[in-house]
Amino acid sequence: MKKNKATAAVFVGANKPFELREYPITDLPEGYAWLSLLASGVCGTDLHIHSGNLGCGTPAIIGHEFIGKIERIKDGAVGGDGNPLKEGDNALCYIACACGKCKLCCEEDDANCVNMTATNGGNPDEAPHFWGGFAGYNYQPIKNLAKIPAEIDPVAASLFACAGPTGLHAFRLARRAGVDPASADCAVVQGAGPVGLFAVWYLASLGIKRVVCVTGSANPEKIAAAKAFGATDVLALAELGEDGVADAISDMTGGLGADLCYEGSGSRSAVPFGMRILRNRGVYLVPGQYSDQGKVEISPELITFKALRIIGSSQYSMNDIADYLTFLKENKDMLPKMRSILSTYPVSDINKAFEDAYKGRNIKTILV
Repeated sequence: MKKNKATAAVFVGANKPFELREYPITDLPEGYAWLSLLASGVCGTDLHIHSGNLGCGTPAIIGHEFIGKIERIKDGAVGGDGNPLKEGDNALCYIACACGKCKLCCEEDDANCVNMTATNGGNPDEAPHFWGGFAGYNYQPIKNLAKIPAEIDPVAASLFACAGPTGLHAFRLARRAGVDPASADCAVVQGAGPVGLFAVWYLASLGIKRVVCVTGSANPEKIAAAKAFGATDVLALAELGEDGVADAISDMTGGLGADLCYEGSGSRSAVPFGMRILRNRGVYLVPGQYSDQGKVEISPELITFKALRIIGSSQYSMNDIADYLTFLKENKDMLPKMRSILSTYPVSDINKAFEDAYKGRNIKTILV
């Protein structure tokens, strides 16, 4: 029987519970595909929006990590990654819409378009209603879809659906600045959530001798996950303190310091500490600071005296999504591990899912 309505979790204001609302399934707008939910991740960005640290209008269906099965699409459709799409295919939704005209877009850096809009910004009370990720269905522009190869478990792929392309874009920007991440002898990743874990995995895949993951707490699950994804060392600030962690990294590097540090924790205090543990001419990649949580003191003379290279990175592009899916194909043996550390919730349990994510009970929270 054809489904006539579906449920969405609607954001109605900072720190307020999501409201479950039913909306009708509508006709397919021109240029769009209709997808049913397979997995939709709760990202740190979603927590920032819900807590009021990142602005968002209401009502809205937030969520930007939607992976779904294509239920309806125009014949002959081609996704933004250049792959043909048909009904029954699994696809990853990309919510960013670059203008294609600004200076950044013209320099092939559309991830940093100055006129960026998003596909999940629509009012859910207006058709086709299912604009964002926290719902049983999603209407997405065909040009914003990337086909997930049949050999990749789409639910497992949801673990790093945002963190993977985010990390790959940060490393892309590093290379554009003349930095080869593979040349590092010691790379430090701050954070053992999805952003940090993907960075650990990617850096380890480059053959870097020492990949150190610095965590806030000594969470056994996160420590085990960091090691499973390739960390040679995991150092917990709760156990060692900043001085202890800094001393350990100094000892590992013969007193020199880390060649590269990747900030994936989102903690404000991580930034001055990341600058501290880098060697002279060290590289600091900072994709993890994604909301205004207040100011933090730094020692700017470290930038001068250590000649640090600091590279920020926020969004990602369709190219980065394609590279992420290629990376998964090349490392398919890790897909079962990826799936094993997901914590899944139905859309109807979104408030419980957010509560658990806020309290750090899960490495990755997803709606299924």
